[in-house]
Amino acid sequence: MSVYAVVPVFNRLELTQSLVGCLRKQTLNQLLHIVVVNDGSSDGTAEWLATQSDIEILNGDGSLFWGGAVDIALRHLQAKALNEDWVLLINNDTVVAHDFVQHLLNAAQEHAPAAVGSVIRDEADHSRLLSVGACLDAWRLLTRDVLNEQTSQFASAEVVEVDVLSGRGVLFSVESLIAAGGMRPRALPHYLADYEVSLRVRKSGWRLLVIPTAAVYSKDEYGSSHRALSWRDKLFSVRSPMYLPAILVFWWEASNWLQRLTLPLRLILFVLFPPLRKL
Repeated sequence: MSVYAVVPVFNRLELTQSLVGCLRKQTLNQLLHIVVVNDGSSDGTAEWLATQSDIEILNGDGSLFWGGAVDIALRHLQAKALNEDWVLLINNDTVVAHDFVQHLLNAAQEHAPAAVGSVIRDEADHSRLLSVGACLDAWRLLTRDVLNEQTSQFASAEVVEVDVLSGRGVLFSVESLIAAGGMRPRALPHYLADYEVSLRVRKSGWRLLVIPTAAVYSKDEYGSSHRALSWRDKLFSVRSPMYLPAILVFWWEASNWLQRLTLPLRLILFVLFPPLRKL
């Protein structure tokens, strides 16, 4: 049995080097393979990767974004990985402890069938919890962090069940990703791609868990700070968190039949009148 750590990267060589260093230090009772998807970096990333004999390199042309990069990696692994193998999705702007992957693997095996994610802690203050995991309100098209509702329970909790998992540090079985049908990079090239694939994994019979003992350490401004200027860019730019095709596909997947029937109307209303989401 093996664990394949899939790391999508675009520039930010120093961050990639830092994360790779963390992965190399993992104390894991299984083989750990590092797979970096370099999506057209121009800052020396390609040159550095070419000198690293223990890293498997997959290349893009700069148009993959997160969803496309993960899709290429999963398609590549399908030809070589076994159903009982594992895929760790992790971003290069994170730092992890030496036992990070082992904690995820232990929980995934103990609570099988399950995909297991990590909490996010402040890189500058490891005691400060930034995120645990998301729960969904499909009627209001809202995601909320479990952290805001159950803070007092996390210190003693062994696992926390969530509706979706972040791709910043999550362990899936190869079997679960195959059952879910893999990524959908055309509709979800970047934003919500991690949440959406985990939704389909859950529908395929795997629980979605987060364990407090496994943390990725990140800057407080984790996530995107991109804000498109025009409404056209906000709704139709792949780089926008409000990219309309991704929002439609994600909430369709998250909805029951009645919610799907009313989805277009509710989406229009919430775009035109944002306060309605709070009613």
